[in-house]
Amino acid sequence: MSGDLKWNKILGAGLATVFVILMVKEGTAFIYHSEAPEKMGYFVDAPEEAASGPVEVILPPDWGTVMPTADLAAGEATFARCKSCHTIDAGGANGIGPNLFGIAGRATAGHAGFAYSDAMTAHRGTNPTWTLDELDLFITAPGRHVPGTKMSFAGIRDTDTRVNLIAWLRSQGSSGMAVPAPDPARQPGAVPAAPVEGEAPVADAGTAVADTAVTQAAPVAAH
Repeated sequence: MSGDLKWNKILGAGLATVFVILMVKEGTAFIYHSEAPEKMGYFVDAPEEAASGPVEVILPPDWGTVMPTADLAAGEATFARCKSCHTIDAGGANGIGPNLFGIAGRATAGHAGFAYSDAMTAHRGTNPTWTLDELDLFITAPGRHVPGTKMSFAGIRDTDTRVNLIAWLRSQGSSGMAVPAPDPARQPGAVPAAPVEGEAPVADAGTAVADTAVTQAAPVAAH
């Protein structure tokens, strides 16, 4: 008889334990109850291209207009953050990147003593000179303009920052490089000329680039 009571007690204790667990579970669910959202996930406000109308075309800088009014002090301040990779004094040594004295108007991948990447050496075949436009395109997004370049810098999206930097670079050993006359085709509201048949369209310095400005500067000439 005592054996039966022992097993009854064990069974009762087990049932009581299960009951307590169920009560705690239900109580917790009641206290911390949360409603499921009507729409799952995060909403990203990205209008469809078809609904947004034609994409605004950003014209390249009108150098004849912007260079005379560029802020050289601001350009120098921007370049100060490039000094970990470049020197810009006449006869300065190469660093991680080439010396940039006289870069505006210089031959692409043409600075003696610097080992340029294969990508930049190949780029020289179609873009043999660091023109103002070429500098602008490269500084905007190095990896996009010269795919395969060793320079990992993301680029400077803000046009005014680039113009000031390029104007200052020109003042460092490239002042003999002529600035083109103002170009009405590059003025606000101008319609870009249609590309000649069989000729690849020229990439615009600002087209297809995110509006978020990258405020840091980096090595200017490609590696």
